[in-house]
Amino acid sequence: MNIRDAQELLTNQFKLSRDSIEKLSLFHDELLKFNSRYNLIAKSTEDFIWDRHILDSAQINTYIDFKDNASLSDMGSGAGFPGLVLAILNKNPKFHVKLYEKSNVKCDFLDHIKNKLDIKCDIYGKYQEEEIRSEYVVSRAFKKLEEILRISREIIKVNHKLIILKGKNAQEEINKLLQPLEFRYKLERSVTDAKSKILIVNVKNKI
Repeated sequence: MNIRDAQELLTNQFKLSRDSIEKLSLFHDELLKFNSRYNLIAKSTEDFIWDRHILDSAQINTYIDFKDNASLSDMGSGAGFPGLVLAILNKNPKFHVKLYEKSNVKCDFLDHIKNKLDIKCDIYGKYQEEEIRSEYVVSRAFKKLEEILRISREIIKVNHKLIILKGKNAQEEINKLLQPLEFRYKLERSVTDAKSKILIVNVKNKI
């Protein structure tokens, strides 16, 4: 998928505004600039940032209600996927986006983009119990599914929707869990790859 096709899909199917597309374009350019020095993403994906990274992240927008006084936490945000993309798409100043990333280099990059593009989000070097009380938790290329589910059950102290971007073996990973998935879940097809999936789990935790 070329850049124009990805941008048209974002505009027509996901209803992104011109302002959002412009900010994503600036994000794309800054990512390429910084990646030459800091290896934020695999260099083999640099020619496919719009579909492989940006569109892949933006499709989560469909499953989020950016309502007042709610929040979203991205576990292992890396170079900003999917959390920073979702922060760009968020137009509600009362909806909070939190990015968690342990790499200092990547945190510095996220902070640079936040300030340069005037994006409303909070950046944390690690996740802590008192900080994670979010209605939405998202993850992409973070940890193994079993570990993500453990964090979801034990660290995030409120009921939440867990959204994980997974590859073609998503159902197989679920079937291999040592502890069966006890919450209701569904697998949605990714728009960027017919074989990839979006795992959505409604997690009911004790508040």
